[in-house]
Amino acid sequence: MPVNTIQLTSGMRQNLFSLQQTAKDMEVTQKRLASGLRVNTALDDPINFFTAQEHRLRATDLAGRKDGMSEAIQTIKAANVGIEGITNLLAQAKSLAQSAMSATSTDAISFASAYATVMTQVNEMASDSGYRGVNLLQSGELTVQFAPTADQSTLHLTGFGATGAAFSISGMTDAGTGVGWVSGTTVATSTIQTAIDGIEEAVSTLRTEAKVLSNNLSIITAREEFSGQMMNTLNDGAARLTEADMNEEGANMLMLQTRQALGTTSLSLASQAAQSVLRLF
Repeated sequence: MPVNTIQLTSGMRQNLFSLQQTAKDMEVTQKRLASGLRVNTALDDPINFFTAQEHRLRATDLAGRKDGMSEAIQTIKAANVGIEGITNLLAQAKSLAQSAMSATSTDAISFASAYATVMTQVNEMASDSGYRGVNLLQSGELTVQFAPTADQSTLHLTGFGATGAAFSISGMTDAGTGVGWVSGTTVATSTIQTAIDGIEEAVSTLRTEAKVLSNNLSIITAREEFSGQMMNTLNDGAARLTEADMNEEGANMLMLQTRQALGTTSLSLASQAAQSVLRLF
């Protein structure tokens, strides 16, 4: 049994094709308006899609490095806070030693005891100056990575003290703990003077290390700011390659809606020729 087919006139077929194409264009425009992107998949524009994807991946990698830089900055700040605190304690210890130089043996013993307490706090403050397990006042090490690739653009920081119960830097050994300041009824001024000289040397060492930390802090801060600006640049570049012009897409939607309405009207007019056959009956 033959299958009945519907025969369309040339005009109706042309109008139908135009309406179908308009519907496809409207679907694309609606998708762009909904997502805000003119390139949603690689099928839309392979070159721009993969280029934008590369930009975004690099920005994501830099975001991770930027977090590491922020943590490194906090580690350096923790060490710097420790240096400032220890410097104040050493100034206090120096004052006690100077007082003991001209004191009686009884008072010198009291000053030595107070000195020992201060030096104990110096050691404890040094051991408490770490951040997330890295202590630059001891033998901690920190590697800061700036580039997305691990083997590129790094800064390595090494602690300047030794790990242990005692804070070990140049001068601290001579500074001692107040032991031997008094021998019988005699104040050992030479021993106390050695302690004072050691404190001054230690303070000088701390000032030098503080300058080194400050320099490293400036480098990391500058790289952190640079990474933030680079991330913005990469994300902006990706957006320019893929984002849709919402004004243009809105205008396109209005134009397509008008075209669809006109196409429907045109199809109706084209069908009138076929409908005129009914008037013969």
